[in-house]
Amino acid sequence: MGTAIRAEGLVKRFGRTAALDGVDLEVPAGTVCGLLGPNGAGKTTAVRVLTTLLAADGGYAEVAGVDVRRDPAGVRRRIGLTGQQTTVDDVLTGRENLVLWGRLFHLSAREAGRRADELLEQFGLTDAGRRRARTYSGGMKRRLDIASSLIQAPQVFFLDEPTTGLDPRNRGEVWTALRSLVAGGTTVLLTTQYLDEADRLADRIVVVDGGRVVAEGTPSELKSRTGGDRVDVTLRDAADLPAAAALLARVTGTDPEVDVSLRRLGAPVRDRVRALTGVVRALDDAGLAVEDVGVRRPTLDEVFLQLTGRAVEEVPA
Repeated sequence: MGTAIRAEGLVKRFGRTAALDGVDLEVPAGTVCGLLGPNGAGKTTAVRVLTTLLAADGGYAEVAGVDVRRDPAGVRRRIGLTGQQTTVDDVLTGRENLVLWGRLFHLSAREAGRRADELLEQFGLTDAGRRRARTYSGGMKRRLDIASSLIQAPQVFFLDEPTTGLDPRNRGEVWTALRSLVAGGTTVLLTTQYLDEADRLADRIVVVDGGRVVAEGTPSELKSRTGGDRVDVTLRDAADLPAAAALLARVTGTDPEVDVSLRRLGAPVRDRVRALTGVVRALDDAGLAVEDVGVRRPTLDEVFLQLTGRAVEEVPA
């Protein structure tokens, strides 16, 4: 497929603070890369360097085969960028917003109109195209904002926390639009604080913390680093937790984690079927009343906690 984004040893300092401290990054063409990390980890700085908005102090980067330092204009001709704040003009209609951007990119009036109509259809906004943008929902505005960054059909598209502040329904609308975009062959680099967003959209995830890459891989590969599958047991009576913990330890060979408030126990397992069968049989033989039992994969929240030492809810907004 080729490589759409490549960075080697990127360094960027602000005074004595290293926002980027030797970041390596490789994104295959036609894929979605999720860049995760707490605030201040270096996500936005990396995007700003790769999109030529900020010059690195060291290292090498190329986007769509173009050297970011030597040919920034060439990079800009090949990329699209949507930041954390929308650039939609509420006074204009959706179509007028897109035509305006087309004209700013030196398209003819006819070509700008044709491109606007294509993007309205692609992002499910055709019926709303002649309404003023101030009447749009948050998700519709965000889709229009993303569409405006695609006027030139970029090879590589950067999105910096595109769904921050949107409700679940509007986030879903943006996700659908992004899937359509990637299906058309565009490479996407996505920064986000929503781990479920990265889990659903990204082919590969890079976790940064303190200006460095601390882990990378597919969502499944990262989840496997926390110990693979887990068996979870919820009891009806919290008084049975000690006995159930002893049984779970014997079956899984690992001391289980116990949550007294939820009457829940959990432990990593290697063979999910054998472990589940063994746990259910042992609990039944002991006569312990169970409310729920199952095997699940770890969540990205648990991966994030393990890699950064912070849970998602502890990351400042």
